Amino acid sequence: MTRKTDYIMKTLIVISWIIFVGLCVQAGGFIFNAFFTLLLETAGASKYWIEVDLSSVYNYNQTYFVILISLMIIATVMKAIVFYFIINLFNEKTLNISMPFNETVKQFISTVAYLALGIGLFSFWGAKFTEQLVTQGLQMPDVAHLSLSGADVWIFMSVILFVIAQIFKKGIEIQNENELTV
Repeated sequence: MTRKTDYIMKTLIVISWIIFVGLCVQAGGFIFNAFFTLLLETAGASKYWIEVDLSSVYNYNQTYFVILISLMIIATVMKAIVFYFIINLFNEKTLNISMPFNETVKQFISTVAYLALGIGLFSFWGAKFTEQLVTQGLQMPDVAHLSLSGADVWIFMSVILFVIAQIFKKGIEIQNENELTV
């Protein structure tokens, strides 16, 4: 690889690590605050995470509060898992740029596609649930502050990744046929 390619790859690895750590901290904060609010201090709902006020949901119906924070936790944990797989792909050194059509890359793309679909569905469900709570008269923060925005983007990305996974599958078949041909 050239120096420029090495520099770009190292930069992408660093950015992936930063995003992964940030998402882990956010997911951990959501989980910690959920248990803290439900088990120890009900006032924790008023400053759930980064000053997000979920006290109206908590006071209205604790089951709705648990559903909302569960959707937030699931979406955030799945985002962290996506970046874990990205970091793992870089660290395993199984990424062979000279022969990109291999089973490892196809499996990686398929896994990330399924995770992106899951993130999209849980984010969509959470956004619709928040909308429903607003129609019931509750004061709710924006879905972006709840880490539930962008469901359409995640679903769109998953469709693109599923198409790319199929292209890689066909590329692997063609590559294997060419290796068998003498």
